[in-house]
Amino acid sequence: MASSFSVLSLLLFHLFFLNHPPPSTAHLHKLTTSLRSDHFTDLKPLKNPSPTRFFEVTKPVKVPKTKSCSSLVLQHDFASTYGKPPVVVPYSPPSHCKSQNFSKIVLEWTATCKGRQFDRIFGVWLDGVELLRSCTAEPRKSGIVWTVEKDITRYSSLLLKNQNDQIQNQNLAVYMGNIIDETYTGIYHVNLSFHFYPSDDSNFLKSGYGSRPDLIIPISRNLPLNDGLWFEIQNQTHVESKKFMIPQTAYRAVLEVYVSFHENDEFWYMNPPNEYIDLNNLTGSLPGNSAFREVLVSLDGELVGAVWPFTVIYTGGVNPLLWRPISAIGSFNLPSYDIEITPFLGNLLDGKSHRLGFSVTNALNVWFIDANLHLWLDSKKTQGRLLGHDSKSSSSTSTLSMKGLNATFLIHSTRSISSHGWVESSHGKMTTKTTQDFGFMNKMVIAKNGDLQIVNQKIQFTNDLHTTLPSSTYTLKSTKTFPLYIYYDYTNQGNGSYVAKSKIKMGFNENRVKKVGSALSRTLLNSLQKGRGDMRVKGHLVVNGTGATSQGYKYVGPNSCYSRNVSSSNYTILYDEVSDYCSKKVRFMKL
Repeated sequence: MASSFSVLSLLLFHLFFLNHPPPSTAHLHKLTTSLRSDHFTDLKPLKNPSPTRFFEVTKPVKVPKTKSCSSLVLQHDFASTYGKPPVVVPYSPPSHCKSQNFSKIVLEWTATCKGRQFDRIFGVWLDGVELLRSCTAEPRKSGIVWTVEKDITRYSSLLLKNQNDQIQNQNLAVYMGNIIDETYTGIYHVNLSFHFYPSDDSNFLKSGYGSRPDLIIPISRNLPLNDGLWFEIQNQTHVESKKFMIPQTAYRAVLEVYVSFHENDEFWYMNPPNEYIDLNNLTGSLPGNSAFREVLVSLDGELVGAVWPFTVIYTGGVNPLLWRPISAIGSFNLPSYDIEITPFLGNLLDGKSHRLGFSVTNALNVWFIDANLHLWLDSKKTQGRLLGHDSKSSSSTSTLSMKGLNATFLIHSTRSISSHGWVESSHGKMTTKTTQDFGFMNKMVIAKNGDLQIVNQKIQFTNDLHTTLPSSTYTLKSTKTFPLYIYYDYTNQGNGSYVAKSKIKMGFNENRVKKVGSALSRTLLNSLQKGRGDMRVKGHLVVNGTGATSQGYKYVGPNSCYSRNVSSSNYTILYDEVSDYCSKKVRFMKL
């Protein structure tokens, strides 16, 4: 779920779907959102009821050999927090550390929970700049614990702001909309720490094009709020925006976008076309608008970039038994997406306010979106000019077959956005050209009179950046591929019981090449997850069920490698193989 439902909405949702089994058409994917933690019990009593450690498979943050200087920035119990303001605490840079020169900063989120609770989306902001978007794990009676570590070094200018000045503290805000009552008993006990690692490299404070940004401007909602600082996109015509102004000394600009999808669009990639819903008289009982979504970013009303998001499945999604204890890819640390807007600096360096806007193609309620504008600053005023900008797109939905409730649909979509411009600073005249190329395919099969749904999907997008400096060049090309396969089968067994079987395969793959002058570096990431589960539900309870998940993760970087192969079944780890060995020949997995 991982969304901000009201108490009434939650109760109505579960009472309807579990007390009144819906017609077969409504089983599609909407039924999966009703199979949450409140319907699960520990089927086998534990002899030693120690907390279960949940985790997301990812490479550890690479840190220097120096000893970290740590600060506990937040300790809080999130109980009845839904519809209330975020928890806000003062933050100041770590003046207690012996060294004030840091080459790595790591955020560590550790939480425990016991009882019964939904998955909850949450965010962490510092002065309105989002540092982490995440989803909670779903607890069990014996308790759970999980930890998220994220490299937040790119936010150094914000984290170390006012380090040497006696200026008012910054505000750190955390929003997690949780509900506590007789049914939902799980309180999330949270410790949030920042770990500062002193530099083991005297040249770590390098300046210039490839360095860390000097200023980060939040493109998010302002406090006070009774919700997160993200904007909420309610439908396909809804646009949220915010005014901002940049210093007239900027010479590079990157917009980092955070995205998550919930409620009627939590499983947007399984939404059938409206034609199917209308012909089968399903209006109001099934989310539609087809299975294609894109986040569009505008600057002063003009499209400047897009995000075609990775299909994050939250810890209660499809079959919650799949994500215990191995969480779905990206669920504990949702990815953010960078859009290079340096070519547009010529329009922004006028000392006036400008506006960034966000919308979602085909959106249903609700999408949470905000952004951070990263700026690199010069010691004097800069100037620039936009030389060109172009955007092209195409999208088609084909009905391959449709007979009553059985149908097959195919969607193909593409988009290309390119821009180029120059900026003149003390580094000289820099010309930047950036291109975003996107491709999307979704094939959906609905069979067994609506009781079986199969989705095959692939998202691929390439970000290509080329900057020419007076004495060098800087290029960065990233190609990401997100394959997804979901099989969901519902069988009514009578007497108020049914069996739901599910299979899932998904991947997050990236090939990233950076070149500075003649120095070339490449990063390869291949993460593939497979799961299979079944549940027999009677009344409000899962009578029995199984969930098995395996994941292969391989990362190859310029100076390090990491791989992990892990498998679990019904909370039990079957095998877990970890290696940091770099093989000359790396074989990557395919879905």
